[in-house]
Amino acid sequence: MLFGAAASRALISTVVFGQPLNSPNGYFALVGGTIYISPTEEPIRDGVVLIQGGKIAAVGDRASVNVPRTAQSLDCSRLAITAGFWNSHVHFFERKWANAATIPAGELSRQLQDMLTRYGFTSAFDLGSMWENTRRLRNRIESGELAGPRIRSTGEGLLPKNPGIPPDAVLNFMGVMKPSVVEVADAAGGVAATRRLLNEGVDGIKLFASAPSKASLPEGVIPAAVNEAHRLGKPVFVHPNSGADVLAAVRGGVDVVAHTTPRSGPWDEAILTAMKERRVALTPTLTVWKYYMRHDRLSAQEQITNTEFGQLRAWVASGGTVLFGNDLGALDYDPSEEYALMAQAGMSFRQILASLTTAPAERFGDSKQRGRIAAGFEADLVVLKDDPSKNLRALAAVQYTLRAGKIIYDAGK
Repeated sequence: MLFGAAASRALISTVVFGQPLNSPNGYFALVGGTIYISPTEEPIRDGVVLIQGGKIAAVGDRASVNVPRTAQSLDCSRLAITAGFWNSHVHFFERKWANAATIPAGELSRQLQDMLTRYGFTSAFDLGSMWENTRRLRNRIESGELAGPRIRSTGEGLLPKNPGIPPDAVLNFMGVMKPSVVEVADAAGGVAATRRLLNEGVDGIKLFASAPSKASLPEGVIPAAVNEAHRLGKPVFVHPNSGADVLAAVRGGVDVVAHTTPRSGPWDEAILTAMKERRVALTPTLTVWKYYMRHDRLSAQEQITNTEFGQLRAWVASGGTVLFGNDLGALDYDPSEEYALMAQAGMSFRQILASLTTAPAERFGDSKQRGRIAAGFEADLVVLKDDPSKNLRALAAVQYTLRAGKIIYDAGK
């Protein structure tokens, strides 16, 4: 068995990103770290995660896990290990992703690293992009050509008629591709658009309850689209712009509210009760509102921040489910500030860890194979440089990201 620097050198010399390890029996061990097997269980100190064939073979303290002599071992002393992170609100609509089928593999892998894998994200849900392009990006990852996360996508979102999309010059200035807009005028149109996207292979549906033009989806569209998506077992997300949007969408059956709505004031009891009764999840995206308010007076910024904190705090106090998501693609990639803002809004380390691991795994039907560190689960893992229970920003300080037991990010390279 190899430990310490010798283990690290042996590992680096035999591992190519995204390729199987070079151990004779396929065993690979992370040894000596503090292991957070789930958000609700006490961590294992000086622990071992044993991996074989992309799965977790065993997890426990060093004394209880038998590491085969032929296994490759990586010294994780003074490091922390968690299940792979999910980012449940990203976008692949920046110009850098255009023509994803033809971008050189090395360049595309670096872009995926900059956005996702360097921060421990092994799964991501894209909530709005050009589906055919995102599908090709995903196919290149799944073929093994690229080192990247699992990607699920809603493809293009459904918008009200005459949504008020910015002109091309503004979109170009914002750095995004010209969107393929899906406008819906009535319930029949909502069903048709939903069915078309599902037939094309999307993993969920994104609805814009209202649009920049202030137009709203007509009555009946939301439940019609939801019923069609749920018929095939797919989740439905909503982009709301007000508390009224949230209430209408939740009553219409959506599964995930993709933003807080700080411009509309505190969420009242009717909104919170409806969300709780219908077991929706919330992706708060606190950073994005602060980012868009950065040019305004401090008093206006503080009002928005306090309101979004209040909405999230009330939802957490009610026992509601939170999914981590920071609207990647619409703002800078580093999730550190989102973690800090979630903590300022009253979320504990364990609640934030749940939003990154167990909560999305349960919400999206993966709770029997991802989200925890347990024997038989996929070896989607994050190795952190510090203990995040002591320093929350350590959640963004990643040493290694593993997907199915393969290193897809190494901070040392």
